[in-house]
Amino acid sequence: MQGIEVDKVSHWLQEHIAGALAPFEFELITGGRSNLTFRVLGADGTQFVLRRPPLGHVLATAHDMAREHRIISAVGTTGVPVPRALGLCTDEAVNGAPFYVMSFVEGVVLDGPERVEQMSADLRRGVAEHLFDVLADLHAVDVDAVGLGTLARREGYVERQVKRWSTQWEQSRTRQLPVVDEVARLLRERMPAQQGVSIAHGDYRFGNVLADTNRGRVNAVLDWELCTLGDPLADVGYLGVYWFDPALGNARQNDPTVAGDFPPYGAMVQRYAQRTGRDVSDIGYYIAFGAWRLAVISEGVYARYLYGAMGQQEGVEFDIFRTATEALAEQALAALKAD
Repeated sequence: MQGIEVDKVSHWLQEHIAGALAPFEFELITGGRSNLTFRVLGADGTQFVLRRPPLGHVLATAHDMAREHRIISAVGTTGVPVPRALGLCTDEAVNGAPFYVMSFVEGVVLDGPERVEQMSADLRRGVAEHLFDVLADLHAVDVDAVGLGTLARREGYVERQVKRWSTQWEQSRTRQLPVVDEVARLLRERMPAQQGVSIAHGDYRFGNVLADTNRGRVNAVLDWELCTLGDPLADVGYLGVYWFDPALGNARQNDPTVAGDFPPYGAMVQRYAQRTGRDVSDIGYYIAFGAWRLAVISEGVYARYLYGAMGQQEGVEFDIFRTATEALAEQALAALKAD
């Protein structure tokens, strides 16, 4: 099993995870450029999940297992649904890289319209409302009370992010694309004041939660590797990048809302505002920020492909990242003009 030293990891699991019974079966659930996630099946049928960094040379700061384990351990003490953190291994002699183990949570990742084909309109509305309610609950967590007060700087989140991704754009751009620079300029000029400090997930969307499709509920929030402290409205705006709006035609095939029968994004933002008391009048700015950041990330993937850093990956059409950069930048500009 690539990515798992079966004998060493099995021994560690038995020594450190309550109820773990060998022999174990390991199955890769998700992989690629992000952290690798494995389903672990014990001899008695008990399931766990193991997370480790991607294979090969990676930046430790970008795939910090101890940090991710710390976050879900802390969030797990609140009402926000996350898998239970069960154990952390920082001894690289065990598996060649740090890893952590969490509980297995049943559910479906709603990462495309086909995932909701069997869900009624009521269930689609229910899971959408719960997605925003869970986000509101996450943003209500007292970061000091749960031990995350030192996770990151608290203020100036968007300002730092715009500076960071502007630098990234200059380093990764493969052509002149004035719309990206124009959006960056407008983001700097129109930056709203940060409304408090919250746990900011950084990649909050249907594709990063496990949903109960029979009840229309979110069972667990996943993928905390981009989590930090910052402006809560950045997460709300990021959802707006993905949420399908027929008037905009911004269909993304890795989001289920394109299937229809989901509440309008604006209605969900107002639901969040009522639950949190936050002013959401500048939400267009945060949608623009989220789309622009994704545009820069997409250009970075395309640049690495052009320069041969991505290798040969069968079935991957990297030109879609080039066109995605353009489409996302235009979406960002439109959001700023509409704001």
